[in-house]
Amino acid sequence: MSNDGELAAAILAGGRARRMHGANKGTLIIGRSAIIDRQLDTLREITREIFVVGRDDAAWTSRGLRVIPDEIPDAGPLGGIYTAILRSPRERTLVVACDMPFLSGALLRDLAAVPDADLVIPRHAGGYEPLCAIYSRACAGDIRNRLARGMNEASRLPTGVRVTEFDVDNETFFVNVNTPHDYERAKGLND
Repeated sequence: MSNDGELAAAILAGGRARRMHGANKGTLIIGRSAIIDRQLDTLREITREIFVVGRDDAAWTSRGLRVIPDEIPDAGPLGGIYTAILRSPRERTLVVACDMPFLSGALLRDLAAVPDADLVIPRHAGGYEPLCAIYSRACAGDIRNRLARGMNEASRLPTGVRVTEFDVDNETFFVNVNTPHDYERAKGLND
């Protein structure tokens, strides 16, 4: 298990949530709790150093979270990952999307326990999960270069860094809420 001295966590919340009519997806209720509260409970098992990358919102600040705006506006999730790495108070940063209600503390502890990797990224039948992965500062240079070339695809792994792929069978951990249909599905998964 990691400790505060080794790992921070960044929650990416920079999107406009157009498909959710602008709603703050982190505040959507799954079960009895907002997604953000579910995430905070899980992330606090890993680290106390948690911050948000994206738009300032009372939902974040009322929970005592520091909010950092995107270094490169409108660069999508990869831009959020870059900001998280660049502005993190720690060498390694666990990056998660704000709309993932089923994060697993056990999985995150397993990811954090991988030594000697600049990127620890889950992989399942659907591919990589770059929005639930641990990045070291060594990833920043390649990501910055890709962003400068307009290559904003987050699922492409940075080059020139040590990568550990972590196979995961349970894709429920990575369910996200991008549309009203996704939200209804997530509520059903919580039953």
